[in-house]
Amino acid sequence: MHTTPMADHSFLDWPFFDAPHRALARSLDAWATDTLAHAGHAGDVDAQCRTLVRQLGAGGWLRHAVAGTAHGGATELIDTRAICLLRETLARHHGLADFAFAMQGLGSGAISLAGTDAQRQRYLPRVASGEAIAAFALSEPGAGSDVAAMGCTARLDGEHAVLDGEKTWISNGGIADFYVVFARTGEAPGARGISAFIVDADTPSLHIAERISVIAPHPLARLRFEGCRVPLTQRIGAPGEGFKVAMRTLDVFRTSVAAAALGFARRALAEALTRAKTRTMFGGVLGDFQLTQAKLAQMALTVDSAALLTYRAAWLRDQGRTVTREAAMAKLAATEGAQQVIDAAVQMFGGQGVVSGEIVESLYREIRALRIYEGATEVQQLIIGRDLLR
Repeated sequence: MHTTPMADHSFLDWPFFDAPHRALARSLDAWATDTLAHAGHAGDVDAQCRTLVRQLGAGGWLRHAVAGTAHGGATELIDTRAICLLRETLARHHGLADFAFAMQGLGSGAISLAGTDAQRQRYLPRVASGEAIAAFALSEPGAGSDVAAMGCTARLDGEHAVLDGEKTWISNGGIADFYVVFARTGEAPGARGISAFIVDADTPSLHIAERISVIAPHPLARLRFEGCRVPLTQRIGAPGEGFKVAMRTLDVFRTSVAAAALGFARRALAEALTRAKTRTMFGGVLGDFQLTQAKLAQMALTVDSAALLTYRAAWLRDQGRTVTREAAMAKLAATEGAQQVIDAAVQMFGGQGVVSGEIVESLYREIRALRIYEGATEVQQLIIGRDLLR
């Protein structure tokens, strides 16, 4: 069992936060210290993920991942700063716990933002309690960053839509109780001809075509739809507006990816500080060397820079501002910076840093995917550049 180092909560004094945010972060840190210290990092990942979702629901934390107090949410609108504080704290304690929380929000986000009252009532309370596991099915084998190249189709047949095609890299694939699926319905060319549907996991002709194993294990799958009939009452929003719904959902949660990276980086810095103070070397400790001190200084600078960008974007979004550029900057800086901080921590641990099960080794595996999903670093660079030129 690994003990999480004491958290530095000094950043909560920044003016980005209100009193409820500060209380939320401290409460979750105490809960995670008590609950997640006993959560394993190996074994049956599906079972672990289901357990973590139930624990997060029972603890009341998943209420922040959905909108609307009438539907189990903590607030009427999703509070971006709360989501970011929750993800940062969970990531610092346990990567799979962060994943479990984030996917409940991303998987149900389209329902929170654009679902009918009946859809919200049917799905959101179960997501908030941890009773139902959600998934977001957007990416395809030939359409990742280029969503407009989507090939999965949904044709109308009376009161149903009939889905055909594949989705891949679907987090919670294989364990989700429902999927929010985006498919081409053809109202207009490109991104304007896509609609969103809620597809329950037990719907006939929805197949888990492949389970995908990745370096930081979590439930992941390729889905196949073969004449999969879904009632039109399961469509989210108007026909042809699925791309807008998907982008609105990603806009809510993209900044939180930066927060998760920040949590990983903070844990790596804390582990490196402990190592520097305790690793004996040449009659002293590792931290006595100026090279070590310079490396720690750069790590701390990178962490604080990422935190400022992350919580600036979250604060602006909670003020109702458009944060396309700010969210892209936060995700780019936090994910790339966390990779550097974690790599430096592994180096400081020497051979021990690449031993399977060591915290810095697991962080090294956890961080890599964050530079790709929900918009790769290169896509964020394009977003920022185009926004500047505009």
